[in-house]
Amino acid sequence: MEFTAIRESGIVFVEGIPAEGLLEATKDVTRVIEACFSAGTRAALLYSSNLTPRFFDVSSLEAGEILQKLRNYRIHLAVVLDPDAGPASRRFHELLEAERRDAHFSVFSDRPAAVAWLADHLPATGERT
Repeated sequence: MEFTAIRESGIVFVEGIPAEGLLEATKDVTRVIEACFSAGTRAALLYSSNLTPRFFDVSSLEAGEILQKLRNYRIHLAVVLDPDAGPASRRFHELLEAERRDAHFSVFSDRPAAVAWLADHLPATGERT
């Protein structure tokens, strides 16, 4: 199974499997959307290894395409950086700051921080009103 529906900290979210590639291309974000809808949530927790190969390189446009699609469906995404993940492009940090203002996407160094962020930004059902 690619995603697991998790009930934790008063919310429901779908979670990817750590260290497993899930999104080969930007179009694969539909898997995340489908998993969220199936679980009745608008929240996802993924690991950097779950994302497309060039997600953290803003010039690839992969992050922008994926995040826009998730925003269209009002899905919040928390990403946990794998310890051995390569560096993000300099411009990625600018994208991250803009996304954090809208509270639809953020990046964390560990899972508990990512879950806490999702819990702070979603009602108890995991649905965003």
